[in-house]
Amino acid sequence: MIDHRSDGGLAAAWARLAGASPAALATGAELIARWSEPHRHYHDRAHLAAVLAAVDDLAGDAADPDAVRLAAWFHDAVYDGHPGRDEERSAQLAQSRLPRCGVPPAVVAEVARLVRLTAAHDTLTAGDANGAVLCDADLAVLGGPTGGYAAYAAAVRREYAHVPDDLFRPARADVLRRLLAAPALYRTARGRASWEERARANMTAELAELTAA
Repeated sequence: MIDHRSDGGLAAAWARLAGASPAALATGAELIARWSEPHRHYHDRAHLAAVLAAVDDLAGDAADPDAVRLAAWFHDAVYDGHPGRDEERSAQLAQSRLPRCGVPPAVVAEVARLVRLTAAHDTLTAGDANGAVLCDADLAVLGGPTGGYAAYAAAVRREYAHVPDDLFRPARADVLRRLLAAPALYRTARGRASWEERARANMTAELAELTAA
């Protein structure tokens, strides 16, 4: 199994997925550089590696696992802290770079669609197997051990260090309430079995902390 955590492991994972043409290798290097930008504290290479690993775990539920893997590479490739706009620009980046790598147009379109889904995680339609796998993989961090979740929440806060607490806390609380209001956080049976219970406990605890007097 490829170690996604190191630059070499990520580069090897990309080459296995996209090929070793000069254009593909250049795109892989660009993506790794983007995921390594210094302003990223959560949406970084570790997050990319975690999402890729989760996609591997859920790959049997996807209609096109490699399209989902490509979408994982691009889903936060543009990250400036502007929800919605970042995902749109990431999708546009995929539409620009993947044809150079020889990816068929239908797959490029599917990757861009999947990237756009990650803007809200709540626009999936029934039967969207690829979307379910990508969104579950992206949210897998919510269902991690308590310490890992605390590190995730702290990293998200660092990415919004420019936002004062009196604005950040209610906005973050609203995000958590929206997620908790969903009938199920995860769309795949494997995702629900692996992460649902712990994710709800983690988010409920964070919400209580955010809203404490």
